Amino acid sequence: MIVTSAPTISAALPAGVRSTSGWAAADVPVAAVALPGAGTLWEEVLSRMAASPAPDPRLLWPAAVVLVLAWALPGVRRWCRALTTLVHEAGHAAIGMLVGRRFHGFVIAGDLSGRAVTSGRSRGSGRCITAWAGYPMPAVIGAGAVLAALSGWAGTVLAAALVVLVALLAMSRSVRTAALVTFSAAAVAVLWWWGDTAAAMPVRAGVVAGVGLLLLAGAWESLGAVARSRDGGADHRTLAALTPLPAGFWWLTWVLVDAGVTWLVVRAVAGLW
Repeated sequence: MIVTSAPTISAALPAGVRSTSGWAAADVPVAAVALPGAGTLWEEVLSRMAASPAPDPRLLWPAAVVLVLAWALPGVRRWCRALTTLVHEAGHAAIGMLVGRRFHGFVIAGDLSGRAVTSGRSRGSGRCITAWAGYPMPAVIGAGAVLAALSGWAGTVLAAALVVLVALLAMSRSVRTAALVTFSAAAVAVLWWWGDTAAAMPVRAGVVAGVGLLLLAGAWESLGAVARSRDGGADHRTLAALTPLPAGFWWLTWVLVDAGVTWLVVRAVAGLW
């Protein structure tokens, strides 16, 4: 085994000071010299992820702007529906992997429907849990985003969302899907890094709360759409085929979850005043 000593950098001694080793310079290990700017960048990342004081409710007006744009502009409304579908499919994927299934990828079609592909046992609890997880996920994530924003954790939510979106980009299986994920990740990154700094106010909390409310509303809208649908491959009908329970029962469980998290959000917002 060859052992080498650490490289050194010579640092000049002050005038009139003689080195005890007989050299005119002190030996400073390279490892002791920090990379310039690395520590500062890491501190910036941590500061943007850290909790901040709960925002003043009067400064949460960006949430109202997000909601108005979503309902007034068809293009923004379509993007919000696509975001709801994205969270829905991510729910299938995440829960499927947690119960031991393998996630192969997902696509979002032009009509904003989606499909996540997992593999594993064709029946059993894992298959049922994976099929059930899609519809309540937008409501759960949306409510969590609202509550986190109101508590000063908007930066943490944005950082986590960015990590998830980067992972989802690798699993996108169509150009449209990859474009949607890329656009969403870019918007999240810009808001996370520059949101509050550029505006000198808690814009991040307002936008996160607004998007959370959109996901919550999108969850209710998707429940109404699937109730009217005659698609035999819809998730609640898939669950009916996998279990002795009817499709209506599974649809009702989603309604109960959405109602529960909606109540949490309403209570939190009402407590602001």
